[in-house]
Amino acid sequence: MSGSTAPGASPSGEDVFARVAWALRRADLNLQTAKERPLREIGVPGSHYSVLISLQTTPGLTGAELARLVGITPQAVALLVGKLTDRGLVERRPHPRHRNIQELHLTDAGRNELSKAERIVGDLERHLRESLGTERYRQLRDLLGRVIDDLPNWEPPTVS
Repeated sequence: MSGSTAPGASPSGEDVFARVAWALRRADLNLQTAKERPLREIGVPGSHYSVLISLQTTPGLTGAELARLVGITPQAVALLVGKLTDRGLVERRPHPRHRNIQELHLTDAGRNELSKAERIVGDLERHLRESLGTERYRQLRDLLGRVIDDLPNWEPPTVS
């Protein structure tokens, strides 16, 4: 990357494609594409997997909490949870302290479907680890963690 783009000037293609943010976006799109077909083949598309794995790791989430965790709107979560509930993979339970709130939990069938999906996602993760090597894999995970932790501290510039 040339790094010579003046503030306010349009960056060159070379500058844009060398950005970490661009590389992260492309990596995410490629990961989603790689896992979507095999997940759909077993009946657990990526959006369902995200909900199921979230409820596995954090049982009892509310719809709003789940929406924040997976990065989609509460309305989209409601649709996904409705589909998963209809399939018998997720169940709603009354919140112990707030009677108007429901907690979301995996059913035994949901855990079974998640187990199938985890074989696919786990193998994809193994492929990444072997492709990078153990040390680079750890370094990348650490660097991505730092990006995730620091992004909330970013303040966008004032644009007039």
